[in-house]
Amino acid sequence: MTALTLTPLPGIPLIRPEDNLAEILLKSLRQAKIVLQNGDILVLAQKIISKAENRLVNLATIQPSTAALELAAKTGKDPRLTELLLRESNEVLRTRTGTAIVEHRLGFVCANAGIDHSNVSDAANGLQNAEDWVLLLPENPDQSAAQIRAALEAATGSQLGVMIIDSHGRAWRLGTVGVAIGLSGLPGLVDERGWQDLFGYTLQITVVGVADELAAAASLVMGQAAEGTPAIHVRGFPYPLREGSFKELLRPKEQDMFR
Repeated sequence: MTALTLTPLPGIPLIRPEDNLAEILLKSLRQAKIVLQNGDILVLAQKIISKAENRLVNLATIQPSTAALELAAKTGKDPRLTELLLRESNEVLRTRTGTAIVEHRLGFVCANAGIDHSNVSDAANGLQNAEDWVLLLPENPDQSAAQIRAALEAATGSQLGVMIIDSHGRAWRLGTVGVAIGLSGLPGLVDERGWQDLFGYTLQITVVGVADELAAAASLVMGQAAEGTPAIHVRGFPYPLREGSFKELLRPKEQDMFR
């Protein structure tokens, strides 16, 4: 079995709106002396995608609706923030002080619709009331991953995968972990039903969330605070690359026993 290696890419600058992420990644790969090969994967933090795509919103421009005011009263959050939260969500599932669990408009369940205030001030630098700016998730993460992958493949001639990840909490365990929210060129799931184990038993229900497994590993290498390593090069992914979508990972509502 080939070893799985994850290498943080050096020299990624603070990303600004309209930055060309593919060019930045290629420069960083050269700096790291990494030549892309068929089967390599780049794992990217959601935040640099959102910044490059100018998903910044100034709370001063937001007028809260009645529903947002009601949600703010339940959660203790800024009503302007709860207005954005509602706009980014299909449904609010649970609330408590400080938190709203929602079905994001992209289909996954997460806290506070993925709206972030940490490590945002750099992108808002020079803008009026920089402390009032927040960052939304990418509009279409699969598409974002596909565009970056296409540019990298065109520049290198290699067959690649690109994945965008975010940190999510889990319903039954404490702590956040990295999860895939967008991918291109690699599977979200690998169905091992029908495979045999060491003793010849045929697997009946095993479907592996390989994109989330890789996302968690990459998140561990990235870090969560001031590490400044939002891009990870992966070599040795133990499954064949193929076209995929993060939607593979979404559990249908009719199968959700806890919704």
